Parts: sequence; C-alpha cells; structure tokens
Amino acid sequence: MSEPQWLDDVETRAWIGFVRTRDLVAAAVGRDSARDSNLTFVEYSVLANLADAPDHRLTFADLAEKLEWSQSRLSHQITRMEKRGLVVREPIPDDARRTAARLTPRGAEVLDTAAPAHVSSVRRHMIDALDREQLTALADIYDALLGHHRRPAAEPEA
Repeated sequence: MSEPQWLDDVETRAWIGFVRTRDLVAAAVGRDSARDSNLTFVEYSVLANLADAPDHRLTFADLAEKLEWSQSRLSHQITRMEKRGLVVREPIPDDARRTAARLTPRGAEVLDTAAPAHVSSVRRHMIDALDREQLTALADIYDALLGHHRRPAAEPEA
C-alpha cells in the first residue's frame, strides 16, 4: 500500500473551510426557514424544485437527481410532506413502476410565502458576505466541482 498524499496547508484550509462553511450556512438558512415559514431547509428545497418543474411535477427519479438524494430518502421525505398537504404522489400512467411528486396548491402557497424570507436569509448568510469577484470565483469553483462529480465514472478527466 502506498503512502497517502497528505493535504498541505492550503488544501487543508480549502477542505475544512468548505465543510464548515457548508454546514454553518445550511444550518443558519435552515433555522431562519423554520422560524420564518415553518419549513425545513429540506422541505423548501423539495418545494422549490417542484415549483420550477413543468406542471409542478417530477418523477421521483428526476427529483432525487436534482436534489442529489437517493430515491429512498426522497420517498420518506415526500411521505412527511404529504401529511402536511404540501405535495402528493401520482402514478405515471404509462409506467406503473414509477411515481411522481406534484406540488399541491397548499404547497405552492407555502412556498410563495416562504420564498422572500428564504432569499433574504441566503443573502445574509452567504451572498452579501462576498464581493462580486469572490462570488463569481466561488460559483466557478462549484461549477467545476459539480462537473467533476457528475461526470460518468467511465469518462476520463479532461
């Protein structure tokens, strides 16, 4: 077994900074969301993705992919949200093995009410802490990381 290639100081700062910042920002936005709209960060994410979809409806496979979740995790989350009247499950007419989630009118109303406070929270906890150049650099960095992780396993790196 070969010796691990340990992280140097800059690599360690980048990794720890990412982990801590992701956790801190998500927790802060989540706290604000729960306080301001009685929605968890996760519930807001589900509702927002459905609101952006045609007919406010996505298959579980498509929604799980957008959220970067397993379909099992999504199924449990949808069950909880169905109980609150925010979403419903719908069968796919031409494929009995697949299911879709659809935003309900109540879910759309809750999302519309929550959205302004959510955006304000995201701005306060992340966007406004950076200048435009830093924000552009961060967006470029995340695009590169997302591209790297979404590349099919068999596809070689450029």
